[in-house]
Amino acid sequence: MRRGGGPDASPRHVTIAADAGGAGPWDGGAEDDAAAKPPHKHGGPAAGRGGTAAGGAGKWQVMGLDVTPELCAIALVYFVQGILGLSRLALSFYFKDDLKVDPAQVAVLQGIAMMPWVVKPLYGFISDSIPLFGYRRRSYLAVCGFLGAASWVALATVVNSPAGAVAAMLLGSLSTAASDVVVDSIVVERARGGAEGTTGSLQSLCWAFQSTGGIASAYFSGSLVQSWGVHPVFAVTAIFPLFVSVSALLIEEQRVAPLSLARKDSDWPGGGGSSGGGGGGVGCVEPGAGAALAARMVSQGRALWGAVSRKDILLPTIFVFLWQATPTSDSAMFYFYTNQLHFEPEFLGRVRLAGSIASLVGVGLYNTWFKKVPLKRMFFWAMIIGTALGSTQLLLVSGANRALGLSDQLFVLGDSVILTVLGQVSFMPVLVLAARLCPEGVEATLFATLMSLMNGGAVRCLGPP
Repeated sequence: MRRGGGPDASPRHVTIAADAGGAGPWDGGAEDDAAAKPPHKHGGPAAGRGGTAAGGAGKWQVMGLDVTPELCAIALVYFVQGILGLSRLALSFYFKDDLKVDPAQVAVLQGIAMMPWVVKPLYGFISDSIPLFGYRRRSYLAVCGFLGAASWVALATVVNSPAGAVAAMLLGSLSTAASDVVVDSIVVERARGGAEGTTGSLQSLCWAFQSTGGIASAYFSGSLVQSWGVHPVFAVTAIFPLFVSVSALLIEEQRVAPLSLARKDSDWPGGGGSSGGGGGGVGCVEPGAGAALAARMVSQGRALWGAVSRKDILLPTIFVFLWQATPTSDSAMFYFYTNQLHFEPEFLGRVRLAGSIASLVGVGLYNTWFKKVPLKRMFFWAMIIGTALGSTQLLLVSGANRALGLSDQLFVLGDSVILTVLGQVSFMPVLVLAARLCPEGVEATLFATLMSLMNGGAVRCLGPP
């Protein structure tokens, strides 16, 4: 049984079954599969863009990583993803109180709004293949920020129906999912080929900043709804996606020349390709570039298929999808908390705050003690413990927690904290593994494929029974 950890359930609360087969990346600890890989031109420990510099004396470092403008941009994007949680409770109360939508309908509408997360590989392919205004990363981040701001402005001003709300949420999800793919591709470029400590530290930093953003917004997500109402909260939330647009200015990237689409096959994704200097307009295409783009699509498709058909990627991904596809009771529990237990928005904000802090604690635990633990052992125990704790919500629904001397508020807080820590610790190695297995040239596409399969499972579990 899989379920979220309280009212702020998150897709990242998952546990992964280890591949029971022979040796592979699941068998070794953090450093076992790093030794055989040469440093990547962008991601090795001494690389200019990636990881920790070998001679890092005199440089500012965070989690063992040199602080660069690009690292700040990555952290900022993840921080924005976390702080957008400011509107999460506002959305729940908006559907319940303003639009009068029942729990089953809310689950369906949330599933529809999550659909942009399922097609993340499409954004990865577009950003890898088609430069926008001469860039493969910077321009897309800038556009995503503006789209996200527009979606929240619409919710704050003109939306007054479930259909309009879903349309605005779709635009917001598209903005966040696409920017997530772009920044993930930069993270993968840094992580590939570097020392495992660098890889784990980079993933830990990303999730730490996302958790920090969640902490910054968690309590106010409830207290502001209680004090101001939902529409002012939507208006405030509209400010934060603009920081994603600002982060684009910090990305280190050369402009892509129009001739880049007409390069030989060995220069394309899967064959070691990259971008060149020079100018370029929207799409950076020349006459005859259509055939080159089609060939590029074939080249990327082959590289992607070669990666996803590997047993050490395919089997864990299938399990994650099935785990995520098991039903959850998140929408029903929100109505139970507010209608039956009469929890106020301010208390639900405290629950979100506790969960966000727990997520950050989980990142710290992984980065400090668990990133060198063999993956099979770690996933095995995470699965056992997660299964035991996954049914504790039944105690709350039946009232058995009161017989044990635990109030409803204390039980919900403790349940959310424990499950969030466990979920974060067990999910961090999945991100590290996925980043290290991505072949050069399709970083965004493959990483997005792995993540979108998990999101697809989450969308299925939100739908009607």
